[in-house]
Amino acid sequence: MIYCVEDDSSIRELMVYTLQASGFEARGFSDSAAFWKKLNEVKPELVILDIMLPGEDGISILKKLRASPAAKEIPVIMATAKDSEYDTVIGLDCGADDYLAKPFGMMEMISRIKAVLRRSAPKKMLPRIQCGDVVIDEVMHTVLVKGKKISLTLKEYELLKLLARHIGQVFTREILLASVWGADYSGETRTVDVHIGTLRTKLGTAGRMIVTVRGVGYKMEGPENERENI
Repeated sequence: MIYCVEDDSSIRELMVYTLQASGFEARGFSDSAAFWKKLNEVKPELVILDIMLPGEDGISILKKLRASPAAKEIPVIMATAKDSEYDTVIGLDCGADDYLAKPFGMMEMISRIKAVLRRSAPKKMLPRIQCGDVVIDEVMHTVLVKGKKISLTLKEYELLKLLARHIGQVFTREILLASVWGADYSGETRTVDVHIGTLRTKLGTAGRMIVTVRGVGYKMEGPENERENI
């Protein structure tokens, strides 16, 4: 779950939409009051925090997060004004993990989030993901099919993990490229098709759970819905 604390409703809605389309769960908050209330209920994986907020500003929120035993390990990305070097330095000095200079692109946001989550991953035990006969162990970075370990490339592994985390959700080729290859990748969407093909082959009969959505992209279905794919 990613929390976006941003008082501009149009920016906040775009951030949440992009995150959800990229495979993340996301919630948006317009001020600190709503954010603190939800934080006490559900701890997020990461927070994107605007510095300029009504009432309590982002720096104050960041300081409280870092002082809280329950929340101090949550990664935080600060959103700062483009030319505000002072705000950027203060945010990093107060414990921010990264920053985004406004106005920023949505794919840049996704790329920075993924980078921060990778850096923070060793701080916590990551779960196993299971879908039918496929078991993904994020701690050992392994994939088992019917109890047998299979060898995947890094991109195949990241594709499988993204699809398996969001059973039934359709991902366009463009979103898969941005999520797995990164915002700076300039190759063609055909790359996704090739990797999906090799991934299905390596998964054997379990590869039928990766479904082609014609004209759109791909999704992963549970074993009860698996079918032949073209």
